[in-house]
Amino acid sequence: MTTPPRKLAIATGGGDCPGLNAVIRAVVLRAHAAGLEVLGVEDGLNGLLEGTGATVRALTPVEVAPILGRGGTVLGTTNRCSPFAWRDPDGLPRDRGDELLARARELGIDVLINVGGDGSQAISLELERRGLAVIGVPKTIDNDLDATVETFGFGTAVQVVTDALDRLRTTAESHDRTMILEVMGRHAGWIALHSGIAGGADVILIPELPYTPAHVARDLQRTLAGGRHFALVVVAEGCTCVGGEVTQRPVASGRLGPSTILGGAGQRVAEEIAAIVPELELRVTALGHIQRGGTPTAYDRLLASRLGVEAVEAALRGERSVLVSSQPPDIRTVPLELAVKKMRAVDPQGQLVAHARGLGISFGDA
Repeated sequence: MTTPPRKLAIATGGGDCPGLNAVIRAVVLRAHAAGLEVLGVEDGLNGLLEGTGATVRALTPVEVAPILGRGGTVLGTTNRCSPFAWRDPDGLPRDRGDELLARARELGIDVLINVGGDGSQAISLELERRGLAVIGVPKTIDNDLDATVETFGFGTAVQVVTDALDRLRTTAESHDRTMILEVMGRHAGWIALHSGIAGGADVILIPELPYTPAHVARDLQRTLAGGRHFALVVVAEGCTCVGGEVTQRPVASGRLGPSTILGGAGQRVAEEIAAIVPELELRVTALGHIQRGGTPTAYDRLLASRLGVEAVEAALRGERSVLVSSQPPDIRTVPLELAVKKMRAVDPQGQLVAHARGLGISFGDA
């Protein structure tokens, strides 16, 4: 970019996440302080496409002042449509990328700040390839982007799950039950692992460590034989038994019609255990979207705010095709392609897993 930017746009894509509004607020405050205009793109990038019901609107410091602690995103989001593989009502994909770029030029957008996970940043890379300057902000409660040490929303999700475990513990203890809690984590078990340790789980099942049902049942029996009359099991939605597949469930809603999503791993694990130890009284709870909603923690507000400010600073420096990345104690920029190059998974041989084992937590793998 040869001239300083005058107009920025910001979009939030993918699943909602605590802290998104803190990013939006930070971008608007820093940009306006630098004399820049900020446009908010509604519903991911749909606001730049005709016929979607979404639009683009100017964002001001007055408008964003109260949203720091609010969950969700005031711009709306979507995780069902890429502008490069847009699905019309007939179900056939259509490339609307050039239409989006033309609209961005018409609006005078110099830089797009795209807040999202690996899918959103893959779109960012293609927009860059076609000529639009993009700065990415990483977002996922799963904490599985390798290009950044941490992502906002993860800490809030861990706190929500830990609170749920605290509540399940009291009812499990009262009724002598084994409680199974299913949490998010399609490819990585960070939420299950962190909250399982913090919430005192007896068993944690994550995608990185395929389990054997007989081993899970055995370890639960050992726990109960030691004088305890209850147990807690945390199950990441993407976990599988050795040689097994993830559990999915159908959904029949939305513009694109029926599809499938992850869900049901907790019930599957309960059925596997019950087949081996039928005398255990098992109950399953799936937190689902509760993990995504609500007020972000103070730390997630801080992290999201810093990422938003640094995204504007990067634009002011003339950077493009970069991702603002948490590299404690700093926020730095890294090449945007790193956001989609590699997923950050739990290391089965790493210290965190070793510490969990040191606490007596079973992963059902041995």
